[in-house]
Amino acid sequence: MNDKSVKVAVVGASGYTGQELLRLLLMHPCVDLTAVTSRQEAGRKLTDLFPRFRGAKGTESLAFMAPDIDAIVESGATVAFLALPHGVASEFAVPLLERGLRVIDLSADFRLRSAAVYEEFYGAPHPAPELLEQAVYGLPEFYEEEIKSASLVASPGCYPTSILTPLVPLLMAGLIDPESITVSSLSGVSGAGKKADTTLLFAEVNESLRAYGAPKHRHLSEIEQELSIAAEREVKVSFVPHLMPVKAGIATTIFCNYLPSSETVSEEVGNTLQTAYDSRPFVRILGEGNFADTKNVTGTNFVDIGWVVDTRTNRLILSSAEDNLGKGAASQGIQSFNLMNSLPETCGLLNF
Repeated sequence: MNDKSVKVAVVGASGYTGQELLRLLLMHPCVDLTAVTSRQEAGRKLTDLFPRFRGAKGTESLAFMAPDIDAIVESGATVAFLALPHGVASEFAVPLLERGLRVIDLSADFRLRSAAVYEEFYGAPHPAPELLEQAVYGLPEFYEEEIKSASLVASPGCYPTSILTPLVPLLMAGLIDPESITVSSLSGVSGAGKKADTTLLFAEVNESLRAYGAPKHRHLSEIEQELSIAAEREVKVSFVPHLMPVKAGIATTIFCNYLPSSETVSEEVGNTLQTAYDSRPFVRILGEGNFADTKNVTGTNFVDIGWVVDTRTNRLILSSAEDNLGKGAASQGIQSFNLMNSLPETCGLLNF
C-alpha cells in the first residue's frame, strides 16, 4: 500500500454509483478501502456481488458490512463517501463528522444553501440544516480552494454538472442573458438508480425516448442556486430532462441569448471558456461547430463542451456531455477527495 494511502469507507456501496465508486477506488493508488456498507448485502463478499472486482487489491477479504457508525469508525477510515438517497445520507453524515471523519456526500442533502429551498424541492424539512453553512458545493472547477479544507463536501448532481460547467463562466463574463436560458438534457437509465420500477424495465426503455420531471425537476434547485451566484442576480431557467435507452451518459443542450450582439460572439465564448478551463484537467473545450458526444466521456471524469452561434435568432447553443455515474457522481467525488488530501487532482482518474 502506498505510504500516502488514505483509509476510505463507502456507505451505500451496492448501487450503481456505489459500484462505480468501488471500481475507481480499488484502482486508486492512494486509497486503502477499509469499509463498504450495504443493508441489503451485509455479510456478503464484495466479489460475490461484483465478480468483476476479483483480483483487485484488498478484495479477497473485503465484505459488505451493515451501515453501522461505530463499525465504520473502527475500520480506521478517515474519509467516508456517502452513496445514499437524499434524506438518508444526513443520518450518516452528522455522526461521522462528529467522530472526526471527512465526508463526501453524493446525495442532495447538503447541496443547497437554503433549508427552505430544500423543503420546496424535496418535499420534507431539511434533516440537518445546521450543516448547510459548513458544506462545500463539490464542483472542483469552481470551488477548488474551499474543497481542499472542507470536512463536508456536497458533490453536485449529474444534470447540474453538465449545465453549470458551460454556463457559469459565460454568466460571470456577462456574455449571455440570464433570463433567456432553457435546457434540454438526456440521461442514461442508471441515473434513476438501482430500484424495481416498471418504467425502467428494458422492454419499457429500449427503443424509447421520453421527457420526465418537468417543469420542476429536483436538480433545478441547485442549478438555479449556482447560476444565480455566477450572475450575481436571481436566475430561473426552464429545464426538461429526458430518459434515453443507454446505461450511462448525459447529453445536454443549452439555449440562451448572447449579450451584447456581436459578430465575434463565438470567439468571445471560446476565449472565455478556454480561459476558465485552461488549467482544469477534466473539462475539454471542443470549439465552435462541435457537439459533445456521450460515447467520448462514458467511463471517464471528463466534461466535453462545444457550441454554435445562431445569428438568425441571436442565440447561443451550447452542447455538453459527461458520464452521469462519473463526472456526474462517483469520479467527481474522487476528484474532490484528491483535493482534500493534497493529491494530484487527476490521481486515479485517468484510466480510460
